[in-house]
Amino acid sequence: MRVIVTGGGTGGHIYPALAIADKFKEMDPETEILYVGNEEGIEKDVVPKTGYPMELVDARWLDKSSPWQLIKTGARVAKGVLEANRVMRKFKPDVVIGTGGYVCFPVIIAGKRFGAKTFLHEQNAFPGLANRTLEKYVNKVFLGFSDAAKYFKDPSKMVEAGNPVRKSFFSLNKTDARKKLGFPQDDFIVFSFGGSLGAEKINEVAFELMQVVNGHEKMRMVFGTGKWYYDSIIKKAEERGIVLKDNILIKDYIDDMENYLAASDLIISRAGALSVAETTVCGRACILIPNVTGNHQYYNAKAVADRGGAILIEEKDLTSEGLIKEVMHLKNNPEIAEKMGRAARACAPMKALDIIYDEIQAAL
Repeated sequence: MRVIVTGGGTGGHIYPALAIADKFKEMDPETEILYVGNEEGIEKDVVPKTGYPMELVDARWLDKSSPWQLIKTGARVAKGVLEANRVMRKFKPDVVIGTGGYVCFPVIIAGKRFGAKTFLHEQNAFPGLANRTLEKYVNKVFLGFSDAAKYFKDPSKMVEAGNPVRKSFFSLNKTDARKKLGFPQDDFIVFSFGGSLGAEKINEVAFELMQVVNGHEKMRMVFGTGKWYYDSIIKKAEERGIVLKDNILIKDYIDDMENYLAASDLIISRAGALSVAETTVCGRACILIPNVTGNHQYYNAKAVADRGGAILIEEKDLTSEGLIKEVMHLKNNPEIAEKMGRAARACAPMKALDIIYDEIQAAL
């Protein structure tokens, strides 16, 4: 079988595509995988490390700010479709699967024209415009959250699958992860991150939390700043004369996310669909802070918070004082954090990859 996976821009689109690719290779090592991305996304850095071959095609977000910008978007998408058409003729895929990001648009269109079976995975509880538009070009739409179904037009295409998480997230435990990372077994570990690129507001309050945790006995913090904010965070610490102790680790990007999630007692993050899925699979208590734009992430966070697995704090309500209070409460009451972790695990998409694989095989 020949399979194209596509998704780009951020890790939230890229890693689900890689998880699906890995599932196909696991089930049939003879499967040929091609990843199609866009040069403006981080996929050009992430995908080559996996060993999968990759092609890049042009694509652009929908910019409605002016007629000129709309024309510019249309021109680049058209160019991307032509480039994707060439990829299809060369690779001859049986299946094309998109997991989000504007690169999916030209690739799915070209895949449909070529005659491949085409599929989408919508990770969020509130789907974006691109995936809603692409519905008519695909055989099935896999849903990360069942609530997303009402935003699509054809119920017969909807398949509730959950969000695909890479196999490595299912096999780690806290003891092994801490040993691998060199973290003490008895510390209460807080892991804060705002996604692959970072989140300014989360970084602001996490910086204040870091000062509280710095040097705190039996406590440790991993601060994932994102690539856009790492330098400014380091500079800010230097300007304030903060001497970081050994229990603080600041990283711009986390390659082995599964180890850091498994090693932690508490996660502080955005409520992107992938972050929520990976955190719940690892069974960790979490403080979820949805972004403001479109408020799509609010529904992702609410799905876990309503079952007791997360504390939901909207960004407009986020303060360093409030966050520090929640963190220290859980640190001083570990049984509550453990109970939240079990509730989070109950929300995890344990069978997502099996459902996606089986549905695609059935379509073929």
